[in-house]
Amino acid sequence: MERKGRFSQWLRRPRGGAGGDTDTGAGAGAREDLLMAAAAAGFPLAPAAHPSGYGCSCDRIGCPTPGRHPVSFAWQTQATTDPEKVARWLRADPEANFITATGMAHDVLDVPVAAGRLALERLGEAGVEVGPVATSSADLHQDRMLFFTATRGTPEDEDEWWPCELDCHPETMDEHPGLRWHCRGSYVLLPPARLPGDGRVAWLLGPERPLPDPLSLLESLTDACARFADEGHEHESHAWPIGR
Repeated sequence: MERKGRFSQWLRRPRGGAGGDTDTGAGAGAREDLLMAAAAAGFPLAPAAHPSGYGCSCDRIGCPTPGRHPVSFAWQTQATTDPEKVARWLRADPEANFITATGMAHDVLDVPVAAGRLALERLGEAGVEVGPVATSSADLHQDRMLFFTATRGTPEDEDEWWPCELDCHPETMDEHPGLRWHCRGSYVLLPPARLPGDGRVAWLLGPERPLPDPLSLLESLTDACARFADEGHEHESHAWPIGR
């Protein structure tokens, strides 16, 4: 109850203009409210790069993952739920995206969006409660769906799909159409976030929802991913965390 109450409180707060915002009116205020609501729900945040022109706001020439990676190599220790720190980051760079570090307060099960839609339908029919869900839209063949769950930390017996390092190196861009389990040492972009072109990361189901045990979703997600792979779809690998 406290988690949902804090989220609602952030969404009801007045939308005053933050100094240095590049957006005007309700847009910038709504974005700040959503980020603050995620922090209030217990998601640790850290600043990330954002799209700049045809590239990335970082200084890496030819950045392979523009707008999708943390600003600092110390993102794991930097990640926080402190609203004052988040507000300072927003004032310093109003266009910044934000990541949320996984394996601290939550994990994320990351699947192709077509598989995610199929899994949501099956989970709904089975009466299984899902937690927060976000979509990452880049283009038709790169869209992903992110299922936020309670964290299980780092297991001793990791299956081949568990460490997202196996299929998320931006240098290799290895294709693997299956599920990625973002746990300790990983991150995902937190909604709302901008991607190059018209890409967005947005909430489908908000962070006020209770976090389920990942094992309650796993069978439906893996079955949906297997069906997705059998249909021959392709996808783009996402960034592996920098500074590991």
